Amino acid sequence: MEAFNLTNVELGACYSVYGIIALFSYLLGGPLADKFPPRKLIAVALWMTALGGIVYASYPSYFVLKILYGYWGFTTIFLFWAAMIKATRVWGGDTSQGKAFGFLDGGRGLVGALFGLLGILIFSLFVAGELTEIQFLERKEAFQYVIWVSSGIVSVIGILVWFFLKSEIESRNITLQKITTTQIRQVLRIPAVWLLMVIILCAYVGYKITDVFSLYAKEVMDYNEVDSAKVGTFLLFIRPVVGIIIGFLADKSRVTLWLVIGFALSILGAVLFATGVISQNTTLLFFVSVLITATGVYAARSLYFATMKEGNIPLVLTGTAVGLISIIGYTPDIFAGPAIGYLLDTSPGIVGHRNVFWMLTSFSMVGVIASIIFFKLSRKQH
Repeated sequence: MEAFNLTNVELGACYSVYGIIALFSYLLGGPLADKFPPRKLIAVALWMTALGGIVYASYPSYFVLKILYGYWGFTTIFLFWAAMIKATRVWGGDTSQGKAFGFLDGGRGLVGALFGLLGILIFSLFVAGELTEIQFLERKEAFQYVIWVSSGIVSVIGILVWFFLKSEIESRNITLQKITTTQIRQVLRIPAVWLLMVIILCAYVGYKITDVFSLYAKEVMDYNEVDSAKVGTFLLFIRPVVGIIIGFLADKSRVTLWLVIGFALSILGAVLFATGVISQNTTLLFFVSVLITATGVYAARSLYFATMKEGNIPLVLTGTAVGLISIIGYTPDIFAGPAIGYLLDTSPGIVGHRNVFWMLTSFSMVGVIASIIFFKLSRKQH
């Protein structure tokens, strides 16, 4: 924000532009993944995203920055999202959908944390002395190196994807020569598609609310900034562990069953926070509740797309289904942040946090009901 001379509102506007473009990209990009091999779509998306980094590193004007965020909404969603999900589904085969999507979400969490650490390392290499004593231009130049290195890594990953992400989609030719409204209507007639819209929306609200844990530690548990940040770090390590473990467990039974369990854990943890039983004097209960809630949220997040096989969504139409599901399922990107902020600002302190966790409880209850319906439907079809 300092480097680009942005206010919180201006930075929020950039993310809004990203979110609006992404919303349309979910819908339009889905069918694209059913027509072209994921390997090519993902590689091109990575290269185009990295090209945006060159513009970003030049510290463009606020107007250009908003255009750039919209451009990234296109490259990271329209070309990438559905192709990534379809490639993962094919990779999981008939027996390992849980593991495939568990590794995907757990790996995403781990890679995100590693990129953050890498950024800190690069920044520290190009500055000397205490950060407060370093001149603004020097800090700005150091951040520029962070952008360049990150963009370079993304470009290299694109090359690796192009040459090494060989999937059954190309060998079995599970693609459509032409996308028509007939395929879209076919997907919309599948009950699992509508259930997944609800399930993903509820699970994604939970994922958004996990950002509140560090703030809860500071404002309610009275932790200092460092200890509060450690709570966030704790979550970074929980996500990959939960993703991998829950993936293996889901493949041993039914993915939809573990989706139900994930939402149930989320409800249990949310109620512990919402009822106000967690206070400064209950440190152990606080961390146990964080663990329970985060496990439930990350389990649901890891598994919701792994249910497509149980939901009888045709493999060849995976991209189209993902696009249609995502345009509803990821709307929390638009409303969750403002809703959480409103609840916290109108009732400062523990009351506001309790209201946020009542919100999580409500969405998780809807999610668990939809998951139970999905479980019964898939068992009946099986």
